Amino acid sequence: MDRSSLLQLIQEQLDPENTGFIGADTFTGLVHSHELPLDPAKLDMLVALAQSNERGQISSKRSSSFKRAIANGQRALPQDGLLDEPGLGVYKRFVRYVAYEILPREVDRHWYFYRHRSCPPPVFMASVTLAQIIVFLCYGARLNKWVLQTYHPEYMKSPLVYHPGHRARAWRFLTYMFMHVGLEQLGFNALLQLMIGVPLEMVHGLLRISLLYLAGVLAGSLTVSITDMRAPVVGGSGGVYALCSAHLANVVMVMK
Repeated sequence: MDRSSLLQLIQEQLDPENTGFIGADTFTGLVHSHELPLDPAKLDMLVALAQSNERGQISSKRSSSFKRAIANGQRALPQDGLLDEPGLGVYKRFVRYVAYEILPREVDRHWYFYRHRSCPPPVFMASVTLAQIIVFLCYGARLNKWVLQTYHPEYMKSPLVYHPGHRARAWRFLTYMFMHVGLEQLGFNALLQLMIGVPLEMVHGLLRISLLYLAGVLAGSLTVSITDMRAPVVGGSGGVYALCSAHLANVVMVMK
């Protein structure tokens, strides 16, 4: 059954008064009985959005979003739906912020907001940032130097620093991300990792964001190996640039 036939059936048999509304259970039964080729995940999303009340709970009430979905063939939602959500706690407000910051479409924001679970938490970016801070503090206390640590001879002997002359030690292509020149570089990277990386990880998951971040770090060391054979490399800036580039795509889509 094509879309036009489905709309006609809804109009004639399921909505004789032409109200534009239909129960979610009725719609689901209609889809299964006629074996419509709809993706199960999209069907679940449509039903959830149709049933979600103002508190984000699933109820038997029918919403205007479902009416527009049937009438226009789109899963549209009010633009200010989540912004008017009352009685939210601190964590749910943060989830709402993440939804609007990362996801470009209103329907995706609603789906993420209502389906988000706090487990598993976004541990990758938080763990990387914490490890970078700990390593910096350890070297700062050991060398008694908190600014421009790369100028200290002992700092450059670290097994974590990458230098094109140490390319045979493959782990250095990644471990240099834990070393930083000084407080300014560490603070800048840590701030962006937490502000951009954590929301991205909450939406896209640990695996994707970890691969993205590590790919940026690896690209930084490989680029230095090609362009400057004498320069040592420290800092997680390569991974941070990768996160910013990923977020830039979201910004462009939101602004359209």
